[in-house]
Amino acid sequence: MRQISVIGVGYVGLVTAACFSDLGNKVSALDISEEKINSLKNGVMPIYEPGLSELVKRNVDAGRLSFTTSYQESLKDAEFVFICVGTPSGEGGEAEMKYVAAAARSIAESISGPIIVINKSTVPVGTGDWVADIINKYLARPVDFSVVSCPEFLREGYAISDFMKPHRTVLGSMDRDAADKVAQLHLPLRAPIVITDLRTAEMIKYASNAFLATKISFINEIANICEALGADVTEVAAGMGFDDRIGPRFLRAGLGYGGSCFPKDVEALTYMANQMGVEPRILNAVSATNQERRPRLVEKLKELVGDFNGKTIGLLGLAFKENTDDMRDAPSIDVARALSRAGAQVRAFDPVAMDVARPILPDVEMAKDAYSLADGVDALVVTTEWNEFRQLDLESLKQRMKSPVVMDGRNIYDPEKMKRLGFTYRGVGRGYNNGRKLNNLKY
Repeated sequence: MRQISVIGVGYVGLVTAACFSDLGNKVSALDISEEKINSLKNGVMPIYEPGLSELVKRNVDAGRLSFTTSYQESLKDAEFVFICVGTPSGEGGEAEMKYVAAAARSIAESISGPIIVINKSTVPVGTGDWVADIINKYLARPVDFSVVSCPEFLREGYAISDFMKPHRTVLGSMDRDAADKVAQLHLPLRAPIVITDLRTAEMIKYASNAFLATKISFINEIANICEALGADVTEVAAGMGFDDRIGPRFLRAGLGYGGSCFPKDVEALTYMANQMGVEPRILNAVSATNQERRPRLVEKLKELVGDFNGKTIGLLGLAFKENTDDMRDAPSIDVARALSRAGAQVRAFDPVAMDVARPILPDVEMAKDAYSLADGVDALVVTTEWNEFRQLDLESLKQRMKSPVVMDGRNIYDPEKMKRLGFTYRGVGRGYNNGRKLNNLKY
């Protein structure tokens, strides 16, 4: 049993603390928010993540997991401390590092014995050295410590399985012995372990997320071309995905990426490249393609329903993706605000994100379920791909609607089935140019 401190109880921190304790370690999770810590002590999760509440309860009951706001308490006897605080985007796209700096200083002022400090937050390349400098500056007394980078690769909605069954663990340090000790912590996960230097490990995280974001923007650009040429992007993606050099994942056309990782990490990597005089042409194109997805959907919807003024539009989904209540950079926000500005009354339903969404979208009426959402609407827009939306009684839904118009921003429905049911249906890149002459093509 190892003694571990985890700083921060957001998605990364809470999942890290719960999972390491479930592997048999003694973990103290710290956050400066008394409200979050008191809620966790009472069994109330600050986030929605499938299976997390049960995992936390099991390990709290077993005495392996505890929560505190005290650095001294959390770091007492700790052999490892994970920094898992937020690094939101700054005004220029750079990562905001004040929370990492505060954590590093507090660690320095609180430790009394040898410790390994592990950066798990997504941080700019060079942060490991910077954190070491902060700790050296604020150490209350001489203490041996090492800094290791261990970037996280957790998907919201699947974070526990991603932690317990990772594709790989990446570790970076200038102290090989420290990296080996952190590797030992991860051995029970039985996944490949990559050990490299600090800056390379930090870069692996950014490069990985930027590549996945690139796949999403690429298939969305292909969707635009499919719409113009009469091809179906879902079949195109399936045909591409059978090639193991490409793979099927992240080739789902729709409203683009959102959430707390891809937008922030692409911006941060772009910022770092620009700062070093390197032109990030592909990254710029990835961001530009993603940014046009939301207004494009609103324009396509307008083609179906006409002037939005006085119309009622229902949004199926609010969270940026399924299996989470995270509203950070959710496409639904931009879609709802654009519709409201155009004079529409906007109504929405999401299985878990409505409480989080209310203060963000105060003008949006929240419905109790998908069927009440449909009552009297002029159109429904699918903005989140919740599985339960795939299982809706579509005939019942249609009967409740004023006009049976569905704009499917996530391509969760079959166009032919929707047509048979009497819907006016549009997905993303589903070949609506079929039958029209391609006048401008020369062969």
